Amino acid sequence: MRVLVVGGSGLLGRSVCRRGVSAGWSMVGTFHSGEIDVPGVAARRLDVTDRSAVRALVAEVRPDAVVGTPYRYGDWAVTADGAAHVALAAAEVGARLVHVSSDALHAGRPVPYTDDEPPTPVHAYGAAKAAAETAVRAIDPGAALVRTSLIVGEGSKQIQLCRDALAGRATLFSDELRCPIDVTDLADAVLELAASTYSGLLNVAGPDAVSRAELGLLVAERYGLAAAGLRTTTSATSGLVRPLDVRLDSARAAALLRTRLRGVRELLAS
Repeated sequence: MRVLVVGGSGLLGRSVCRRGVSAGWSMVGTFHSGEIDVPGVAARRLDVTDRSAVRALVAEVRPDAVVGTPYRYGDWAVTADGAAHVALAAAEVGARLVHVSSDALHAGRPVPYTDDEPPTPVHAYGAAKAAAETAVRAIDPGAALVRTSLIVGEGSKQIQLCRDALAGRATLFSDELRCPIDVTDLADAVLELAASTYSGLLNVAGPDAVSRAELGLLVAERYGLAAAGLRTTTSATSGLVRPLDVRLDSARAAALLRTRLRGVRELLAS
């Protein structure tokens, strides 16, 4: 199976490439400003905001499946328009599409979100992710759209943010609940979906709901760091408009996939 990973230089993209190579698949990964340091992966430079370039590359590679992971926080052209360009190019060559979305498109509420609920964004990034989903579903109704949460694991920005907060260099929100997922679990789930016929939305996140501050404490325990210096705040105190309680119900994915979605407490158990 030949798979094109758009955004292959990112944390998830590299993991998808790595797991695909291990499974014996032919993997092609794109990068823009970073690099893809995964043996066995054909790396190609790509600007997803350039629709013609996206179409040309996909037409050249002729993949069986395309995994779309590109995003740039605060950049609508990459996150929203780029997703539409990838979906269009994949559809033109008849490739299976797995689009990776985010829990950031929800506003937050006391009840977990199920798979098929419409977006309710409260900030620009959430709106861009919602627009990306709208474009993908319009262009390719057969695509799988994965809504995920905070991605943890080796090289995770979320883990580094916790380390920074423990060292007094950053601040974690105590009132933002998420369902973190390990990057390899998510990569395996994405590859499963690439080889499947599942269409539509699917929550793929861990079973443990924790605040960012709680995640910081788990990181402290896992790596033997002092928790006393952990800096925390609340959304109200910060004055920022952010989604708060955004828990994803991933029961459908747990029943559908062979990949076991581990909780962050298990992942960070010392």
